Amino acid sequence: MTWQGKVEDMAAPAVERNNNSMNGDHQPIDGSDTKSRRASEDVSYMDHVAELVEREIGGDLKSLRKVGGLLEKLTAENRLLEEQVLTVSSSVPLRVSAALSAAEDSRTKLEALLQKERLLSNTLQQHLQGAQSWADSLGQTLGQLDMLERHMKYLQCLARIEELSDSIQQFLMTNSVWEAIEAVGSMATLDMGLKESGCTHLQAFLRETLHFWHKILKDKLASDFEEVLTQLHWPIVSPPTQSLSPPANAQELSSQLELLVSQLLSLQTSDDLISEKKETPTRPGLPQTPPLSLPIQIMLLPLSKRFRYHFTGNRQTNSLSKPEWYLTQILVWMGHNSNFMEEKIQPILDRAGANVNAKVELCRGLLALAQEKLAHDAPRLLYDDTLFCHLVDEVLQFEKELRSTHAYPSTYPGALHILLEEAVFQKWLSVERKMAVEKVDAMLSTEGAWSSQYKDITDVDELKAPDCAETFMTLLLVITDRYRSLPCPRAQLSFLALQRELVDDFRIRLTQVMKEESRQPLGARYCAILNAANYISTVLSDWGDNVFFLQLQQAAVSEGEEVLGPLGATESGRLASLEGSLFEGLLALLERLRGDMLGRLLDAVMRDVKEKAQPYCRDRWISLPSQCDQATMSLSSSACPMLLCLRDHLLQLQQLLCLPLFQMFWQGLAERLDLFLYQDVILYNHFNEGGAAQLQFDMTRNLFPLFGHYCKRPENFFKHVKEACIILNLKVGPALLLCDVLKLAEEGLEDEASLRPQQPTPESALNELGVYKLAPSDVQILLNLRSAWLNH
Repeated sequence: MTWQGKVEDMAAPAVERNNNSMNGDHQPIDGSDTKSRRASEDVSYMDHVAELVEREIGGDLKSLRKVGGLLEKLTAENRLLEEQVLTVSSSVPLRVSAALSAAEDSRTKLEALLQKERLLSNTLQQHLQGAQSWADSLGQTLGQLDMLERHMKYLQCLARIEELSDSIQQFLMTNSVWEAIEAVGSMATLDMGLKESGCTHLQAFLRETLHFWHKILKDKLASDFEEVLTQLHWPIVSPPTQSLSPPANAQELSSQLELLVSQLLSLQTSDDLISEKKETPTRPGLPQTPPLSLPIQIMLLPLSKRFRYHFTGNRQTNSLSKPEWYLTQILVWMGHNSNFMEEKIQPILDRAGANVNAKVELCRGLLALAQEKLAHDAPRLLYDDTLFCHLVDEVLQFEKELRSTHAYPSTYPGALHILLEEAVFQKWLSVERKMAVEKVDAMLSTEGAWSSQYKDITDVDELKAPDCAETFMTLLLVITDRYRSLPCPRAQLSFLALQRELVDDFRIRLTQVMKEESRQPLGARYCAILNAANYISTVLSDWGDNVFFLQLQQAAVSEGEEVLGPLGATESGRLASLEGSLFEGLLALLERLRGDMLGRLLDAVMRDVKEKAQPYCRDRWISLPSQCDQATMSLSSSACPMLLCLRDHLLQLQQLLCLPLFQMFWQGLAERLDLFLYQDVILYNHFNEGGAAQLQFDMTRNLFPLFGHYCKRPENFFKHVKEACIILNLKVGPALLLCDVLKLAEEGLEDEASLRPQQPTPESALNELGVYKLAPSDVQILLNLRSAWLNH
């Protein structure tokens, strides 16, 4: 047996004990993984023991004496480890048992608590069952108490009503008017406090009582007030004169007037409550108005009687065809009685602390009579266009005078809201459309429709608008004035939609007439149509910057889709930012019509000019005598028909077209003529020195001056011709140098350019000669047209 084997035998019991102790601390794990792990642990222990023996004893036989000590040492360590394992194994069960004991105690206590809870629950249930009868009895008692309390309050309220009623009766018997008014005010306050109550009979009794005493008190004050007003010559139904002397007791009457007005103002709350005058809007979108003050109501009674006497029933003054009679009467009464209200009533209202304008209140009361009459008459006129139009005109005039002459506040609705009722408003729109179309038809059929009424006055007739266009825009302006004062933006937008529809219809009519006249585009009527389109476009552009239409533009962004149709996101954005206008679409269509007509006009003139220019195009430019051989230069005879044709057309159209259109015309004509001469005369021919000089003379001394009447530098509108003349009339030396520069640039010889670093570019060389429009390739073509060096 080797030393290693002996040591392994000695260490085997210890290793086994250690394994047993470890297995006691940890639960075994079944499976092949557990077996392989244990095998590897055994091998590691044996290796450790063998290493220990080798280290302590080694291969020397003399060292065997150390075996006994080593054995004792290992035995002691093994014993110590066993004691530790036993200690740990004994302490763990003690802790587990303590925890189990505590859990058992807790379970016992919980069961005891649950038992107590069941006992308390049973006891409480029994108590509640026993107390239910007491609760029911107590509930009945409380209900009876509540009933008694409500009965007491009901009786107290009745007693209070009786008390106030007795007080009012006593105050009236003793002529204590202020105390009676105060008692009526208290009764009115009590009435308002019972609004939320369900005691309908009590409310009815209180309202009847209040109405009874209020009527007595109001009748008494109204009688005294009317008597005082009569002595003060109220109402003033005829123009006031200075011959009326003030009454002898004027001071006493003034005191009585102030006392009665103040007392009536104190009855305002109860009067509003009894008459149930709620603030009702006259029309959606219009401001609400409070009820008239009581003194003004009484003052208006005689005027109201007069109004109903004359303008209701079978009186001759009650005529549907004469709305101006009662509207004028209302305005007359406002004017006659305004001074009385401002001088007599307003100071009293101010001293009483009432925030009331006496003159405005008078206008409101009289206006209510007109509104009632209009609301009654307007629906009866829906089937008579003539009478309906007359009514609208009179209402508009009435509203204008009401706001301007009598300074009626814009915050209060006037008479126009009657015209904004749906049926009446739609009738108004249809009549406006019908009348406008009829007027357009009538004015287009007149003999002077396409002539200007200011044609003999140069300063006035700048736009040369024909009579039909000016009449049409005046018609639109009148429509604008009619709906400008409407209080509802939606109604204004409806009229704006009508105006846009009329403009588009008139544009279509212009297009139709233009097509009929397109066979003679140089005629006076064709030019008048063009002037009409330009005039309408100019006026609509000015309207787009008008404050009124800018305000409508903002309204169109918020609610215009209902009236103007759906607006795209782009259009809405442009309208909201004020970049566009409400007439933008119409302006684009008119601009297209104007451009099309100008194009046709230019085509007609150019056809005539080209026909007259054919001899000039076929002239022998290559064989003309040089300038040195001529005493003086003169216009080419072949150019005379062309230039005469140009002159005649320019003079004719200057007379027929307005200034902005004529400027567009002659500039467009110059552009077309420039290209025509360049392409059909210059590029089509070859020129000797005399031909080039003659061409330059014809252009600079004859053609350009024709357009010199309309601008300072007409040659700037003939850049092709002007620059071509410069190239064709170059001296031989500069022409050869220019030709070399162009050839070098065309061939792109880099080495040649390096030998001549100062060589200019073609563009700079052309610019030095005054040529900016023509490209180097065009200049090369022109140089090749010079007959002096065709073989160069």
